[in-house]
Order: sequence, then C-alpha cells, then structure tokens
Amino acid sequence: MYRKAVIFGIKGIRLTAGEKYILNKKKPWGVILFSRNIKNLIQLKLLINEIKKNVKDMNYPILIDQEGGNVSRLNKIIDLSLFSQGYFGRLYKNNKFFFIKCYEIYINKVSEILKDVGVNINIVPVLDVRRNNSHKIIGERSFSSNSSIVKKMGKICIDLYCKNKIGTVIKHIPGHGLSRCDSHYKLPVIKAEKKDLIKHDFKPFKNTQSFFAMTSHAVYSSYDPIFTATHSKIIINQIIRKHIGFSGILISDDISMKALKFDLSKNATKALDAGCNLVMHCNGNIKEMLELVKIIPTIDTFTRKKTSQFYNFLG
Repeated sequence: MYRKAVIFGIKGIRLTAGEKYILNKKKPWGVILFSRNIKNLIQLKLLINEIKKNVKDMNYPILIDQEGGNVSRLNKIIDLSLFSQGYFGRLYKNNKFFFIKCYEIYINKVSEILKDVGVNINIVPVLDVRRNNSHKIIGERSFSSNSSIVKKMGKICIDLYCKNKIGTVIKHIPGHGLSRCDSHYKLPVIKAEKKDLIKHDFKPFKNTQSFFAMTSHAVYSSYDPIFTATHSKIIINQIIRKHIGFSGILISDDISMKALKFDLSKNATKALDAGCNLVMHCNGNIKEMLELVKIIPTIDTFTRKKTSQFYNFLG
C-alpha cells in the first residue's frame, strides 16, 4: 500500500485541480473534512465520492470532527450543537439508564449520516479530563471532571461507533485537561507532577482500545520540558506506547497550529521522528500541501499493517 504519512484538509466544497493532483499522484493517507467543506447532504456525498474516485479506493480514510456541541461539522445538515460530550456526561451522572438509551440513539444517527455520505472515521471521543483551571477550549468537549467517568464514557462511545463500523480517534493523548491556553494559538505548558498526571489525565487513555489516537500539542514538563507530546520521543515511547499501552495508529494534531514552534516541514518531520505514524495538515493551503508531500515519507510497515486491519474492520 503506497501512501504518504499525512492527512490533508481540503479548501472548499469541490476538489480543485491541485487537490486532485495530490490525491491521484501523491496519495496522502487520508482526508479530513471541516464545516467549510459542507454545504448540504448531496454536495457532501458528491465531494467524498470525488475524493475516493481520485485515489481509486472506496474505503479511503475520510475523517471528520463530529463531537457535538461546539465541534459539530455536520450542522449545515443537522444541528447537533446541543449534544456536547459535557451534555452526555451530565446525563450519565443523573441517570445512567436514560443516558445509554439517548447516547445510543445519538451515535447511531450520527453514524447513519456519516456512512451515508462516506465518512468512515470520527475523531472522537475527547478523553481530556475537565479540570478547575481548564481552558474553555476543553470545557463542554470533556465528558466530566471525573477521570473514571471519562474513561467509562469513552469506552461506550468507541464501542457504539465500532458497532456502526466507524473508526474512532481518542484525543488528545496523553491528556489535555490541564492546558490553560488554546494550542491553536499558543503553547500550553503543563507543570503537574507525574503522579497527578498518571492518576487523572492519563487514566482515561490507559488500555483504551481504538484504531487511532491524536496527540496533544502540549508540553508535559515533568517528563519532557522541551518538546510537546507531538514532538517528544519520551512522551510517545514512555507514556503513550508503554504506560498507556496504545497500540494503534498515532496521528499528530494539526501541524499548522501555533503551539508548534518550527516551520511546517520541520513540524512534520519531528512528529514522525518522535513516533507519530501520521501527521495532519488541516488548513487546505495547496502551496503548503505541495511542499509537504515532497518531504513526508510513505507510511511504514507498522502503519500499513494497522491500515489493513482498519480496512478489514470496514468490511
């Protein structure tokens, strides 16, 4: 399987000539879609079919962030802004039986739409634990301030999507809840002690099985005072792979976010060198995409094997 170790975002509601060239000739591992790519149901179906035809692969990985709440990419099709993870966390706390019925209906309906249009990976669940000083970027995106509840609800989320043949991406590994700023614009530095991180923030991720995980662009200074998790061999090897036990495909968060201090090419190569299997570039800038495909390698043996397993799961 020849694929570049990158996931690209695209610019609009139709593929441009440049995007068709990249998909057809350079073959990025997958494509991520955003609200800017969605006008209505018919248009979204046509766009995804066009992407899959250009790569000649009807199982081609198409990703979306459909968390609910503030991160709802499908809102032009159906308004899901009420159904944040925090909303379901409160339901779980108040009435577990009612929660599971409602949550199953919600995920089944979201999955129905995703499968209808051709999306096969939803970038959920958020397993960040909400903390007293969490930045508002976490807020309602977190199930709870209780790490045990986050872990339980995360597993339910993954299991329900799996039943619907939709892949999941646990994020932001190893835990973003203590961030006091938004990593889209600034570097979060988490200064908590190791035992605190292990007890709370790492706990929801530990031994949680998912095909994919997405890294946190945050520095965990008690482990690595220099590099974000995305660029840290220490965090990826010692925490994500060994302590947490994540054995799937590790994807970087968007390498064009301001939390990463290098240029795009170096952000990509440093993430891959540190142990990310794929990097993600989301803004749809064709010039940047053309530069990145020159320097990003093809996927390694591990990623090819795991991708094949994901394709078998899709059936």
